[in-house]
Amino acid sequence: MAQQAYMTETVGGGSGPDRPGSRLRRLANRLLAGWRGDPRIWRRGTVLAALSLLLALVMLVHSRIPNRVGNLGSLVETFLPWLGPAIPVLLVLGLLRRSATALLAVLLAAAVWLNLFGGLLTDKAAAGGDLTVATHNVNADNPDPAATARDVAASGADVLALEELPAASVPVYEKALAPTYGHHAVVGTVGLWSKYPLTGVEAVDIKLGWKRAMRATVATPRGPVAVYVAHLPSVRVKLAAGFTARQRDKSADALGEAIADETLQRVVLLGDLNGTMNDRSLNAVTSQLRSTQGAAGSGFGFSWPASFPMARIDQILVRGVEPESSWTLPPTDSDHLPVAARVKLATDS
Repeated sequence: MAQQAYMTETVGGGSGPDRPGSRLRRLANRLLAGWRGDPRIWRRGTVLAALSLLLALVMLVHSRIPNRVGNLGSLVETFLPWLGPAIPVLLVLGLLRRSATALLAVLLAAAVWLNLFGGLLTDKAAAGGDLTVATHNVNADNPDPAATARDVAASGADVLALEELPAASVPVYEKALAPTYGHHAVVGTVGLWSKYPLTGVEAVDIKLGWKRAMRATVATPRGPVAVYVAHLPSVRVKLAAGFTARQRDKSADALGEAIADETLQRVVLLGDLNGTMNDRSLNAVTSQLRSTQGAAGSGFGFSWPASFPMARIDQILVRGVEPESSWTLPPTDSDHLPVAARVKLATDS
């Protein structure tokens, strides 16, 4: 009888005190104990609910936040993904406060964030592609340009763009990259290295008064590709002036005009745009081109600052080619991370 009673009690996993399911149920019961029959769960946490709704509202209407005062809209859009970490904090506070109102508001904020950025959390990379491109702001004060050149060349890129090239360091980069790339051109402070011939090399006027952008035609085995290299002006966040980006915005408009006038169907833009794809002030460029990271990357692909990347301001944007994969490369002695992508070129008809 004793044996039969034991077997009846434990068959199918049992209900002893050591069962994981029992422990989870007890934990859930303890968490919910203070919620059952408590009408105040809808009245508590109004401040938390208001903060969550404000967070959701900022994400929903970020494009309507005006730029008239300190370029506030662009500043918010630059770091928009970083509103996400506030959501789990508000969730925990809502649970501790035992506020159903706060939790519903947090869930709304989470839904908005996932609608904006959830697609970036999945790995969209594919194995195909026939052209690998990379870009790197090497930093004018780079203490070891030769090592940086070797590091980015090791990425396997067929076409490599470098920005922030000081004149004194150009020969160092040329020497270090010569074994990998048989063709290159430097215009002002930007340069392009390629395994395939370059033609039509020219500066692109981005209204700066000095040369920080260029264009070249790369003669790939599958036909010509127009490759642009650009380093848009830097932006600053100042207490008195806010997000100072007027010159960057002016240069972005000029670059967008040049790309709009491009006669080749296939276009690749490589460079440090000092702005993210969310920043409306780059619309003249981003409205014409696709981000390889957004189309075929895994995660946000943040590239700056290299010590703790918080924004993707180094971009690979394309038109007329299909992104297959996109990624960041290991850090060098620069304050930016290099970024790379592999694209598929359709054969010219």
